[in-house]
Amino acid sequence: MQAINARNQLYIRGRKIALACLLILGLAHSSVAQNNPSDNLLNYEDQWIHYGFLIGVHSSKYVIKYSDYFTSPAMDTVHSIVPGNLGGFKLGFVINMKISKYLDFRLLPTVGFYENDLNYRFTNGITQRELKDATMVELPLLLKYKSARRGNIAMYMVFGVNPSLEASGKGDEQDVTQKLELKNWNLAIDVGVGLDIFYPFFKFSPEIRYSYGLRNMLSDNPNDFSIGLEKLTTQNLGIFITFEGGPSSKRKLGKTLKGAGQIKARQKKRLKGSKGRS
Repeated sequence: MQAINARNQLYIRGRKIALACLLILGLAHSSVAQNNPSDNLLNYEDQWIHYGFLIGVHSSKYVIKYSDYFTSPAMDTVHSIVPGNLGGFKLGFVINMKISKYLDFRLLPTVGFYENDLNYRFTNGITQRELKDATMVELPLLLKYKSARRGNIAMYMVFGVNPSLEASGKGDEQDVTQKLELKNWNLAIDVGVGLDIFYPFFKFSPEIRYSYGLRNMLSDNPNDFSIGLEKLTTQNLGIFITFEGGPSSKRKLGKTLKGAGQIKARQKKRLKGSKGRS
């Protein structure tokens, strides 16, 4: 029964990934079709730091490993424990710092809204659902390796670590006996791919990012909900769009024009002075 569920989840997740890839390709094609033939933000890399914001939706679930106690007679009424796959969304800021021509460092302070559940299936056909919702403050620290630009588009990949803390601040030692008790901070590895699409005044980037939790989130104080589990980690698949501002082109242009005007004014003054002496 679990094997059937695993195949089901793989099929559903594969469809989501395919849909996300088609979305990104469609956005890229639309940008190429709508942009002028000339390249935008040619001096984008002249500025070593850029700021922006991100919006994302995600699908998350628990990854579990049964304990030896699960096969004991004490749990012979429990058929299986099945994680659900639920959605959520994220909001955050982007701080991007240039390291080299093709490598950036990204700091992404983010607030993520999560829902996860475990379904306890009993041999008598009854299913008990344990739903966990959490608001997490995340701080992904990512390296971004990007390709050379082709017109107004460049591909990139990101990878790094993602520490997170539950915003409610519940401690690991909280006494909870009537529900699944989890720790309040996590550490994950993030990897992803995306496209940088350059517009005249900003850069738009659709991105797919996968996050795999490293920490066992089960509390050190087991109860009836966790005693059949040895390990519980998280996994998350997100689709993000980011907007980052370009360099201050107008301001630079204004300074250039102002400087040119001052030079012309000095030339006119010298010319008048030479005429007066003659």
